[in-house]
Amino acid sequence: MSDPYFGADLLSEFESLQRQMSSLFGGFPSSIRSERLAAFPQINIGSTDNSIEIVAFAPGVNPGSLEVSIDKGLLSISGERAAAQPETGDASRRYAQERFTGAFRRVIELPQYADPDNVTARYVNGCLSVSIGKREASQPRAITVQ
Repeated sequence: MSDPYFGADLLSEFESLQRQMSSLFGGFPSSIRSERLAAFPQINIGSTDNSIEIVAFAPGVNPGSLEVSIDKGLLSISGERAAAQPETGDASRRYAQERFTGAFRRVIELPQYADPDNVTARYVNGCLSVSIGKREASQPRAITVQ
């Protein structure tokens, strides 16, 4: 589909404009639901009838360096991942580095029905699993029809 005004496909013009805007503003995400660039750790959020389940993928992190807290409806996960020591010594040159190292912090807004007094966290195989119970009033219940 070609438009005589633009002289090219309208969608390709929008893509070009989006690329120009991204380079102008430093590569911000194109939509509000896009994950921010280099967010670490990556997370999955889900729920069951009784709890909110959050899994943070943090391989290479010492479990002792992880801090998990809840304050004013916000779950905060912070810690630090140390740099991997090169095996070949000082003579090696790095051409690319994709593995994040250093301090990190992720903050997740919790729903109102989250119970901050009923939280468990465990770190297994590079995954931090946080389970937050739901308040009793928000859990589904069967109602008997009379």
